Amino acid sequence: MSPPRPWNAEVARSLIDAEESQEGALLPILHRLQHAFGCVPDEAVPLVAEALNISRAEVHGVVTFYHDFRRQPAGRRVVKLCQAEACQARGGRAVTAAALAEAGVALGGTTADGELTVEAVYCLGLCASGPAALVDGQPVARLNEAGAAALVSGEMA
Repeated sequence: MSPPRPWNAEVARSLIDAEESQEGALLPILHRLQHAFGCVPDEAVPLVAEALNISRAEVHGVVTFYHDFRRQPAGRRVVKLCQAEACQARGGRAVTAAALAEAGVALGGTTADGELTVEAVYCLGLCASGPAALVDGQPVARLNEAGAAALVSGEMA
């Protein structure tokens, strides 16, 4: 995957133009923007709203409702920690606390060096083998506090 490019209104407009005529174009447009820029930049919201003849509030509402859309680019590595009940019952809160302490960020935060983003996710379907995480798209199960700290420090791949 190539690194996200800096904001460019012309590029954004071309991405929007490629999708705007299809029915239900909002989500595909937002996905294209995020793929190109690493997030859905605030500057893109009025462009999308105008192209689709909807309000800026509607576009903003969709971006902020869906957890996979970002308003700021994620770190180079992304660790998603399951916060669902089954993982919590198996020690997920302690695992999350250990990971966050090691990373030095809150859930949803990115380290100052831009290396790591730690996010919450609500069920990865690994309920019987939780606590679980998704590390750069790869599932990791049966985490303990030491394993979670190793995940965010980069010691465990």
